[in-house]
Amino acid sequence: MKDLLAQFNKAFESKARLNIMSVLMVNDTQSFNALKELLGLTDGNLATHLRALEESGYVAVQKQFIGRKPNTTYSATASGRQAFSEHLNALEDFIKNV
Repeated sequence: MKDLLAQFNKAFESKARLNIMSVLMVNDTQSFNALKELLGLTDGNLATHLRALEESGYVAVQKQFIGRKPNTTYSATASGRQAFSEHLNALEDFIKNV
Protein backbone atom coordinates (compact mmCIF):
# COMPACT_ATOMS: atom_id res chain seq x y z
CA MET A 1 0.00 0.00 0.00
CA LYS A 2 2.92 2.38 0.64
CA ASP A 3 3.96 1.95 -2.99
CA LEU A 4 0.51 3.04 -4.15
CA LEU A 5 0.48 6.05 -1.82
CA ALA A 6 3.93 7.09 -3.00
CA GLN A 7 2.55 7.51 -6.52
CA PHE A 8 0.23 10.34 -5.44
CA ASN A 9 1.35 13.78 -6.59
CA LYS A 10 1.60 16.15 -3.61
CA ALA A 11 0.69 19.11 -5.85
CA PHE A 12 -2.84 17.71 -6.18
CA GLU A 13 -3.50 16.80 -2.53
CA SER A 14 -5.49 19.99 -2.00
CA LYS A 15 -9.15 19.77 -3.00
CA ALA A 16 -8.88 23.22 -4.60
CA ARG A 17 -5.91 22.20 -6.78
CA LEU A 18 -7.60 18.95 -7.72
CA ASN A 19 -10.67 20.94 -8.77
CA ILE A 20 -8.65 23.55 -10.67
CA MET A 21 -6.83 20.90 -12.67
CA SER A 22 -10.06 19.00 -13.30
CA VAL A 23 -11.60 22.13 -14.84
CA LEU A 24 -8.49 22.89 -16.89
CA MET A 25 -8.27 19.33 -18.20
CA VAL A 26 -11.66 19.64 -19.89
CA ASN A 27 -11.39 23.30 -20.95
CA ASP A 28 -8.59 24.75 -23.05
CA THR A 29 -8.55 27.92 -20.96
CA GLN A 30 -10.49 29.46 -18.10
CA SER A 31 -10.45 32.99 -16.79
CA PHE A 32 -9.66 33.74 -13.17
CA ASN A 33 -13.22 34.97 -12.59
CA ALA A 34 -14.77 31.89 -14.21
CA LEU A 35 -12.63 29.60 -12.03
CA LYS A 36 -13.49 31.62 -8.93
CA GLU A 37 -17.22 31.43 -9.62
CA LEU A 38 -17.21 27.78 -10.67
CA LEU A 39 -15.16 26.58 -7.70
CA GLY A 40 -16.56 28.96 -5.09
CA LEU A 41 -13.13 30.15 -3.94
CA THR A 42 -12.06 33.58 -2.73
CA ASP A 43 -9.67 35.68 -4.81
CA GLY A 44 -6.79 35.06 -2.42
CA ASN A 45 -7.39 31.35 -2.04
CA LEU A 46 -7.66 30.78 -5.79
CA ALA A 47 -4.62 32.95 -6.52
CA THR A 48 -2.53 31.01 -3.99
CA HIS A 49 -3.44 27.63 -5.46
CA LEU A 50 -2.97 28.82 -9.04
CA ARG A 51 0.45 30.23 -8.17
CA ALA A 52 1.51 26.91 -6.65
CA LEU A 53 0.38 25.04 -9.77
CA GLU A 54 2.14 27.59 -11.97
CA GLU A 55 5.38 27.24 -9.98
CA SER A 56 5.14 23.46 -10.41
CA GLY A 57 4.91 23.99 -14.18
CA TYR A 58 1.40 22.51 -14.33
CA VAL A 59 -0.52 25.67 -15.23
CA ALA A 60 0.27 28.43 -17.73
CA VAL A 61 -0.93 32.01 -17.23
CA GLN A 62 -1.81 34.50 -19.95
CA LYS A 63 -2.54 38.13 -19.08
CA GLN A 64 -4.14 40.46 -21.58
CA PHE A 65 -6.54 43.36 -21.81
CA ILE A 66 -10.02 43.15 -23.26
CA GLY A 67 -10.93 46.71 -23.96
CA ARG A 68 -9.57 48.46 -20.90
CA LYS A 69 -10.12 45.58 -18.51
CA PRO A 70 -7.39 43.13 -17.55
CA ASN A 71 -8.17 39.49 -18.25
CA THR A 72 -6.11 36.62 -16.87
CA THR A 73 -6.62 33.14 -18.25
CA TYR A 74 -5.17 29.81 -17.20
CA SER A 75 -4.54 26.56 -19.02
CA ALA A 76 -3.01 23.22 -18.13
CA THR A 77 0.48 22.71 -19.55
CA ALA A 78 1.51 19.47 -21.25
CA SER A 79 3.47 18.47 -18.14
CA GLY A 80 0.47 19.42 -15.99
CA ARG A 81 -1.83 17.24 -18.06
CA GLN A 82 0.58 14.33 -17.81
CA ALA A 83 1.13 14.75 -14.05
CA PHE A 84 -2.60 15.04 -13.40
CA SER A 85 -3.37 11.95 -15.49
CA GLU A 86 -0.70 10.01 -13.61
CA HIS A 87 -2.16 11.21 -10.31
CA LEU A 88 -5.66 10.08 -11.33
CA ASN A 89 -4.28 6.70 -12.41
CA ALA A 90 -2.55 6.35 -9.03
CA LEU A 91 -5.83 7.17 -7.26
CA GLU A 92 -7.65 4.60 -9.37
CA ASP A 93 -5.01 1.94 -8.65
CA PHE A 94 -5.21 2.71 -4.95
CA ILE A 95 -9.02 2.39 -4.91
CA LYS A 96 -8.93 -0.89 -6.84
CA ASN A 97 -6.33 -2.41 -4.53
CA VAL A 98 -7.66 -1.37 -1.11
